[in-house]
Amino acid sequence: MFEAAEGLRQELADLEAEMATPDFHADAARSRRVGRRYAQVAPIVAAFDERSRLAGDLAAATELAGEDPAFAAEASELAADLSAADERLTALLAPRDPNDACDAILEIKSGEGGEESALFAADLLNMYLRYADARGWKTEVLDAETTDLGGSKSVTVAFRGASGGAPDEAPFGLLKFEGGVHRVQRVPVTESQGRIHTSAAGVLVMPDVEPDEMVISDDDLRIDVYRSTGKGGQGVNTTDSAVRITHMPSGIVVTCQDQRSQLQNKEQALRILRARLAAQAAAEADQAASAARRSQVRTVDRSERIRTYNFPENRIADHRIGYKAHNLDQVLAGDLGAVIAALREADLALRLEAGADQV
Repeated sequence: MFEAAEGLRQELADLEAEMATPDFHADAARSRRVGRRYAQVAPIVAAFDERSRLAGDLAAATELAGEDPAFAAEASELAADLSAADERLTALLAPRDPNDACDAILEIKSGEGGEESALFAADLLNMYLRYADARGWKTEVLDAETTDLGGSKSVTVAFRGASGGAPDEAPFGLLKFEGGVHRVQRVPVTESQGRIHTSAAGVLVMPDVEPDEMVISDDDLRIDVYRSTGKGGQGVNTTDSAVRITHMPSGIVVTCQDQRSQLQNKEQALRILRARLAAQAAAEADQAASAARRSQVRTVDRSERIRTYNFPENRIADHRIGYKAHNLDQVLAGDLGAVIAALREADLALRLEAGADQV
């Protein structure tokens, strides 16, 4: 049942040998690639070793139980531990998104609802920044367009995981479930009659890939520069520092105007472009999968309304998995743990089912 884990033992040994070579850290791309794979394989081999140990101990305790009743109780405990180890190893071996161990870039855009939608987008931004802070992540606003009332027409933020964090706790692996249309129901600050309005904001989550992991040909790019608009400090709105990059093969357009120099805006725009291309490649891979798998991927389809935030009832509802809770105030304060855990559990069940279909 766990032959795949046994097969990873040699790969782990090869990775450890490569990491021990004198020139390993001289190549940043190589060390990052090998280190990421090591972080994925090592927990699986460790879990397999623990499972093998428990299986051996259980066999010995079961054999001795016929001679000494005291071993019967130990055998019962070991059986429970072995069952838990089986579940953990099964989860680690389930098919997974290769980008799960990546950092993330998240875009929030206001949608239906005008100024109220922009204010809600700002609330979502706050929620994610507080969630990141609680997890010890670093955040960086790459580009932002705000409104006079403090709302966000559009904002792009990078999330970098804590140093030494577990690969299954990386930003993209957790935040990818946030991609989609988020709907809010509340009385807007702009409403004088006290009526409840419904508006929405869109969230796009992408893996933050390094330049060497996503090589883009200069011949595929059209780069335009122009003067920044909107709020800005001295120098931001007085020079042609804003950058618009069009990736001609895909038609993806990225603009960035938040930084003070044209070079900085270009670098940020290219970073966002790499992330969008990586997300597009992942979506195309999903579409090429089996019909059954494609239906499952719809749970994170960014084109669908995924969640409703109802202020009068202090209720949050995730429509993909039927999750409901009356702690909206805590969620908006960054306490996203429960809803993300529920989404990860549902995703694991689908991945296990997909893995079983492939056997």
